[in-house]
Amino acid sequence: MKIRIKPFFLTVLVFSLILSGCSSNENKAVTSNEESKINDRTLEISVGPDMLTWDIHNHVTTATEAIHVNVFDYLLMRDEKGEIKPHLAKSWENINPTTWQFELNENVMFHNGDPLTSEDVKFTLERVAKDTKLRSNSDYNTIKEIKVIDDYTFQIISQEPDPMLLSRISRQASGILPKKYIEENGWEHFKKHPIGSGPLQFVEWVRDDRIVLEPFEDYFNQKVTDWDKVVFRAIPEDSTRVSELLTKNLDIAVNIPTSDWKRIQDADGVSVVDSPSNRTYMLFLRTQKGWPTADEKVREAIDYAIDDGAIVKYLLEGYGTPSLTRVNPGDFGMKEDLYGKYNFDVEYSKKLLAEAGYSNGLSITLSGPNGRYIKDREILQVISGMLDNVGIETDTNILTWNTFVEHREKQEFKEGYLIALGSSFFDAGQSLDYYSSSRSESINGYNNEEVDQLLKEAETVLNEQVREQNYHRVQEIAKDERPIIPIFQMNQFFGVNDQINFEPRLDELIYVPDITHK
Repeated sequence: MKIRIKPFFLTVLVFSLILSGCSSNENKAVTSNEESKINDRTLEISVGPDMLTWDIHNHVTTATEAIHVNVFDYLLMRDEKGEIKPHLAKSWENINPTTWQFELNENVMFHNGDPLTSEDVKFTLERVAKDTKLRSNSDYNTIKEIKVIDDYTFQIISQEPDPMLLSRISRQASGILPKKYIEENGWEHFKKHPIGSGPLQFVEWVRDDRIVLEPFEDYFNQKVTDWDKVVFRAIPEDSTRVSELLTKNLDIAVNIPTSDWKRIQDADGVSVVDSPSNRTYMLFLRTQKGWPTADEKVREAIDYAIDDGAIVKYLLEGYGTPSLTRVNPGDFGMKEDLYGKYNFDVEYSKKLLAEAGYSNGLSITLSGPNGRYIKDREILQVISGMLDNVGIETDTNILTWNTFVEHREKQEFKEGYLIALGSSFFDAGQSLDYYSSSRSESINGYNNEEVDQLLKEAETVLNEQVREQNYHRVQEIAKDERPIIPIFQMNQFFGVNDQINFEPRLDELIYVPDITHK
């Protein structure tokens, strides 16, 4: 597709790039701490903004889970290629369409020395499955009960056949919690002094500054032996993360801006590492009556006003893929003919606005986070410029990540917001759930009876061909009705100290046992 760039957009884009590039002109005179880092047994990482909570069931944020995965173990776990492998559960079998039976490893202990048993599994999964106030409830409410057979054998019984069950228990919110510890001390104590069974154990959390963890010597699996201490630092500002990396005060930094790549590559002892992710930048738009975006023509005009290809080319130097779907390669149910494509036509966008009754333009507000994703602020600003170019005057509301999450939970956004969501289950069922009326009710009000019917059937049918067909149809409907406008699948970019071995994972987790000294 030919990329056409209007003069106004060029002005906005160049201005944005100048702003983002300012940090690259800083002095490169850096006192190298490389020699000391070779012998340093403290690993320092920044995943951007601070973690949200120690309650594994009350968030849906990968940046928080990237820390949790080191403290709480899953029953099953995906490897770096996305394949599901045994973890706490050493074996499992499908007893009938609604029942799976699992055998636990018998040598697993929590950080306080208590054994991990089937009762802890029951306590954990039934909590998230039954408490509708928890953020992760909608991903686990298919679970009816956990039946304890003995200390190390249990069954997961679902309400109906659940083709995504194994994916559910190998990711976010399925880390097993210590029943006895929580019942004796309470949830507030647990959130201040969390314990799990993972490779690292809690030391301290200084909010908006750092989380300190240390190796758990009695860990049942792959132990952390190269580090005496692991520090996750909250650094939402790109320029600060880059500076801390260059001065060797960080070993791993996420979301390295393209404007700083050369600066890092030219510096001694640090490099930029890039890798695909299962994450898509999107605009969520309100569809409820009373909002201009309730009109499909307005949403279509917004879609055609945004030059997805130019955003990827100029802000990410080509490291991303425009798409008409949020279901990415490697996810079950992806509709391949929607990937790698996008809509862009300024004149057609203006025509649609006129047909919708906005020949003189309209005004909307779009919100977005700052520092959570690569170039999030700049991308929202460039989108605003593109919309202005067709007559959609756009007020941008840029928020810190914690504030953005609070606004999203309270449904306080106006016409729409920019966000980049991943798919931890690697299944279209999770990605497309955002189009169901039950999920959309608390997001943007989208409602389509055919979509609901297709998703409901796919949730319980074990025939993969039927599931795939349903998901393909939902993606086609979503492409045409646009309650959510996919923009591009993003790559992930890390700044890494050359003295450590680190390979990015497709699921974006930072799993410390795999990070070692060279």
